[in-house]
Amino acid sequence: MEQMAPVHAQVEHYGLRNGVLSPMETLAQSVSTMAPTTTPVATIPLVCALAGNGTWLAYVLATGAVLLVALCIARYARYSASPGSLYTYAAMTLPPWLSAVAAWSLLLAYVTTGSSVIGGFYHYANLLLRDATGHGTSAALLAIAVTAISMAIAWRDVKISARLMLWIEALSVTLILILVSLVLVRHGLHWDWNQLRLSGMTGSGLRLGLVLALFSFVGFESATTLGSEARNPLHTIPRAVVQSAVLSGAIFIVCAYAEVLGFRNVGQDLGASPAPMRVLAGVGGAPILGLLIDIGALVSLFAGTLACITAAARVLLLMSHNGLAHGSLRGTHARYETPGRAILVTGVAAVAPVAVLAVRGASGLDVYGWLGSLATYGFIVTYALVSFALPRYLRERGAITLGGRIVAGLACTAMLLALVGNLYPVPEGPYGKLPYIYIGYLVAGLAWFFLGQRARRAAVAEG
Repeated sequence: MEQMAPVHAQVEHYGLRNGVLSPMETLAQSVSTMAPTTTPVATIPLVCALAGNGTWLAYVLATGAVLLVALCIARYARYSASPGSLYTYAAMTLPPWLSAVAAWSLLLAYVTTGSSVIGGFYHYANLLLRDATGHGTSAALLAIAVTAISMAIAWRDVKISARLMLWIEALSVTLILILVSLVLVRHGLHWDWNQLRLSGMTGSGLRLGLVLALFSFVGFESATTLGSEARNPLHTIPRAVVQSAVLSGAIFIVCAYAEVLGFRNVGQDLGASPAPMRVLAGVGGAPILGLLIDIGALVSLFAGTLACITAAARVLLLMSHNGLAHGSLRGTHARYETPGRAILVTGVAAVAPVAVLAVRGASGLDVYGWLGSLATYGFIVTYALVSFALPRYLRERGAITLGGRIVAGLACTAMLLALVGNLYPVPEGPYGKLPYIYIGYLVAGLAWFFLGQRARRAAVAEG
């Protein structure tokens, strides 16, 4: 029998379609924002360069931290379905200025995650083009093209978007799991004791690797941005959030273990490999899978672009309704019931820095790393604020328990430790500038918030 919705539950439409997405399509939004295919291809090698034989442990710890946050978000999602996602949850409990921090941080997180995967897209597109023809093409042109197509699909129909993302990610992840299985079967029925004993791993390497591992999960909660567009949202969305954390974590842990194992078998360095899936395909005895997975990674990055624009537009829509963004962005298309203007703004915001960096000669993997790291600041701060606010939120609804307090406290602590790990020791090169960019962005967002508050007070006084 289906459970009743909790007392005081809220489902708000804001002009968006009501109940059009199935549970699987809702899950697809979270999974596609994470772009899980890119983790084995691009992120696990970076973690391995730091954590070595502790790569699998970094993903175990990251999965645990993300699952704590997922449980917190799921509690909110049982009571409220809104396109504002985590910003809505923060606004229910935190002081207005802190909820504004959550809103601007979450918007930045989705937009710059979109920028990151656009950078990854033009890297893999040119890689495959060079393999096929011996020539690449304009990185900026590729970035603009993938963004324009994603914006068109997001504007046209959220159901088409969700179904497309679901099939893209399912196919890509299936290919990776087949390859991982082949590598494990070829190794035989015995453990890799170098990994299990954490041979050569250092504490600092594990800490820095853990921070990078967390980047694999960012956006796992983006199903919450669908709000009433999900069918039976007060049950479907919390389930999708927890499922995306658990399923992705399990896949990442297995892939991390298998990749380190496979590269050891051929005597190569995973942390320095430009095409790890092709090496693993050779280890597994199926070279064609390496090419297919690279193609899958390209298509997954397209799906990630689409998912990030979809999520960011809905956050911006609610920010407009609440006075944090221009009022014109609250409109939805009369026929398609999608936030067309917000999609336009977030799509342009996502592609603009990528196009500039591409014209200046930045590689796609550099763009993926830089803007992905900037996105991590926004996600971690938002996750920490929402976890911090949960006990009060539940207490106001008479649903607080000792377990809820413990989970919220552990989740908030984990995110604060992750933030410290991002900031200390101070990253080198462009990464060292990212905290200042994030802080400057927040200052501008808060200035807009306080100016808006003052204008509203003046209008009330005059009235």
